[in-house]
Amino acid sequence: MFNDFIRAIGQLGDPRLSRLVVKSLLLSLGLLIAVSILLVKLIVAGAGLLAGAVGATLPAWAAGGIGWGSGLASFGLSFLLFLPVASAVTTLYLDQVAAAVEARHYPHLPKVPGLGLWAGVADAARFLVVMILANIVALVAAAILPFAAPLIFLAMNGYLMGREFFQMAALRRIVPQGAAMMRGRHGVTIWLSGMVLAVMLYVPLLGLLVPVIGAAAFTHLYHRLAGTKRAA
Repeated sequence: MFNDFIRAIGQLGDPRLSRLVVKSLLLSLGLLIAVSILLVKLIVAGAGLLAGAVGATLPAWAAGGIGWGSGLASFGLSFLLFLPVASAVTTLYLDQVAAAVEARHYPHLPKVPGLGLWAGVADAARFLVVMILANIVALVAAAILPFAAPLIFLAMNGYLMGREFFQMAALRRIVPQGAAMMRGRHGVTIWLSGMVLAVMLYVPLLGLLVPVIGAAAFTHLYHRLAGTKRAA
């Protein structure tokens, strides 16, 4: 299992992967900046409308204070959301990560059609929603059993990330029923691999690379479990 991650990390210097990492981080940063600016403008405009509704005029100093305050709040929110947003954006490119891994380590395999744009967007949205819902459930469970909170988060995220990444890798080569059968046979291995990714999420900076490392590692994992031979 760990060899899958070692090979994945060892390929991060591949220009095909490093370009995807830079592209996804820049896109995530640009998206969060745009949303923050829009949020500040909406808050200031809303405050002005509220003041007008009660027959008052919003002073310039108050508008400035609201603008600065909402700006700082938006910055803080963007900082907290950067990791999940970057992970979701990177999900758009996971099929390309898997293709790069197969081109280097399994060049004898026939090429498969890549995911279309909207299929990638759907996968990215599903990934983000699943992660948010899973962590909400984990928060509730952690509130009930606070002493077990780290294990709850690790187990929940490990299971979901393992399932999502394995599904992505497997569906490139086999039908959904076949992928489900493989998950049933190798559920523990897939879950443990997902937990390795979940641990990486909490490592500063490394967490930003989790989607790429995960896609690469689970591509290796799928082919290892399927018995595919690697190139020498």
